[in-house]
Order: sequence, then structure tokens, then C-alpha cells
Amino acid sequence: MFVNDMIKVIILSIVEGITEFLPISSTGHLILVNHWIEFKGSFANAFDVIIQFGAILSVVCLYWKKLNPFSKRKSMRQKRDTMNLWMKVVTAFIPAVILGLLIGDYLDQLFNPTVVATTLLLGGIAIILLEKRRKFPRINSIQEMTFRTAFIIGIIQCLAMVPGTSRSAATIIGAMLLGANRQVAAEFSFFLAIPTMAGATVYSLMKTGINITSNQWMLLLVGVIVSFIVALAVIAFFMKYIKKKDFKVFGYYRIILGVLILAYFNFMN
Repeated sequence: MFVNDMIKVIILSIVEGITEFLPISSTGHLILVNHWIEFKGSFANAFDVIIQFGAILSVVCLYWKKLNPFSKRKSMRQKRDTMNLWMKVVTAFIPAVILGLLIGDYLDQLFNPTVVATTLLLGGIAIILLEKRRKFPRINSIQEMTFRTAFIIGIIQCLAMVPGTSRSAATIIGAMLLGANRQVAAEFSFFLAIPTMAGATVYSLMKTGINITSNQWMLLLVGVIVSFIVALAVIAFFMKYIKKKDFKVFGYYRIILGVLILAYFNFMN
């Protein structure tokens, strides 16, 4: 049983690492994979949230120099810029905290393949329409982003509470609609993921931590490590990719996957 669960954990962790920072919905993919490999129950639900900690660590690792305001190698101006970045991230995080506390316990009923498929489709269409606008960006660094813009991005992030929407897609699309270029939108999405996913992880542990067995802790450790390694590679790839190409391919992927899911669960299952 433990070996079987370990295989499922590794599969899910690879899926998490690949999908967390791409605008294709990690939660949506995890729900679908959980359904197909039959990894269910209260621990499975907690696992899907907690392994995001590995993805958080990958962002911190890759962007440590940019995120660390206490580096002795930074000038006072660079330290102020880093603190300014964190203040904007915290500002954008506030809406998710408020809404999560208000309605977090009522979202479980949305975690089903039909909702995931629908939001994948709608998000894919939104990405394609956004890329066709071809609007010249006016925000080319996070320093140029206002606190008002950061807060609005945080509000848009709340759409990702509906599974299949994609936190990454919501924040990236929101930032681009508000004038950010692709790279700034993607980086701010990564940084905003740190408090958002850390908060979700702590909340999940508070709800289920006392009921986690030693074997389950081992599964969580493996899951975090695998998702960390995979996410490192995916972020590096993603940032190189968007320097030369747009997000349309992710939009088309979401649409195709959404249609396939709807067809499978409504006509073939």
C-alpha cells in the first residue's frame, strides 16, 4: 500500500511542479489526476495543497538575490527596491486572505471535473483574446507598478479559488491587462505565489496536521522535494520561453484539454 501511494505521490508531485507556474491550472490538473489514479480522501486533499510548498521554495531559490532585502552586497537603493517589491506582494495578497477566510470552507463543492473543464475553456479563450490585443505595455518593471495595480492583481487572483482557473493565469492576465509586460507579469505572479501558497499550506496543516501519520509525513516530504526540483526547471524554461513567444499556446492547450474533459466525463464515462 505504501509503495503504491508513493508512486501516486511522485506522479502528482511531477504534475504540480510542471503546472504550478504555467497558466494552465495546477489545481485543475491535480483534481483530474487524483480522479484517474484514485488518490482520494482527506490526506489526498491536504497533500495537493501542501506539496505547493516545494514550488514556493523553487521561486525563493531562483530569485533569492532579488527577494532578499538584507543582502550585504546590495546598495541602500537596491534594498529599498526589494522592500518595495515585498510591500506590493503583501498588498496583492490581502484580498486572498480576506476572501479565503470568508468563503474558503464553501469551495469544496466546486472541486469537480465539470467545473475544471469549464474554467479551463474560459481561461484559454481569455488568454488568446488578451494576446490578440497587442497593446504596448507601460509597466516594464515591478518598481514601475503602483500599489493600486498590485492590489487589483490581488483581487483578480481570487478568481483562482475556482479550480481550473489557474492562479498563475489569473495574475498574469490581470497584470498584463493592467499594463505589465509578459516578464513582469510572470515574475510578479511567482512572487505573489509565495505568501498565497504558504498561507494555503499552513491552513491545510492546521486542519489536518494532527491526523497525519509518519508514513504520510514521508509521502509529503517526497512530494515537496519532487515538486521543488520539477518547478525549478519549469520556471527557468518558462522565463526563457516568454522572452520570444506569447501565451497563445497555453490558451489553446487549455481549450483542447477542457473539451476533452467535458467529452470524457459527460459522454464516455
